[in-house]
Amino acid sequence: MPKAPLVPRPASTLILTRDTSTGLEVFMMQRTHQAVFMPGYFVFPGGAVDPADTSASMLARCQGIEGLDLSCALALEQDGLAYAVAAIRESFEEVGLLLAYDAQGDYVQIAEPGDIAYYAGLRERLYTGQLTFADVFQQRDLMAAVDQLALFSRWITPVGLPRRYDTRFFVAAAPERQIAVPDGQEAIDHIWVAPTTALKQGRQGALALSEPTMRTLEDIAAFTTTEALISYARKQGPMQPTGSVL
Repeated sequence: MPKAPLVPRPASTLILTRDTSTGLEVFMMQRTHQAVFMPGYFVFPGGAVDPADTSASMLARCQGIEGLDLSCALALEQDGLAYAVAAIRESFEEVGLLLAYDAQGDYVQIAEPGDIAYYAGLRERLYTGQLTFADVFQQRDLMAAVDQLALFSRWITPVGLPRRYDTRFFVAAAPERQIAVPDGQEAIDHIWVAPTTALKQGRQGALALSEPTMRTLEDIAAFTTTEALISYARKQGPMQPTGSVL
């Protein structure tokens, strides 16, 4: 009897962009060469949705949904809240970029050596299970900037592959006062690059890129600014998933 196809696992990807004098750039990280899945590939930060991404303590730390009771907040998961939290969490875990507001309502600063070391310690404790993502926010009185994310696309791994994901790709402006630091476990390097340059290097074999990453870069290359990209993403209607090998 043939095996039933694997149910795609919910996952999120975060595409961070910035505007430069020469045009829009995207942030990409390189996966470790020891990874079972896409070793050495350059990708956008991301990973599987965790049940704790919609815990009561985490939802209480999401900008714009304060005061909602758990049952009401969980209803928002269908509209992407769990995916949005996962995208922010994965970016922080893998490369240290955190879409979060401080007590003054500004993006948190992680650029000075002391701040980088402090948050690196939190990331390590998060990785080892000593802290939850909600704990990270509570320790510094932060709020997750889920309101800054815009859903850009959705990809589902085809039937028949050993791993399947149902992945939401979000876009957001990169925090200006933060410095990326790959964790050395899942991510070993990173680059800021123009989409067209990344595509050229991918086609030449200088960058290992998956089909969804290349297709996403092609779509982003049509925009000259982060504002235009996010504005487009927010205006999209109902989204049909695209199937490809992730």
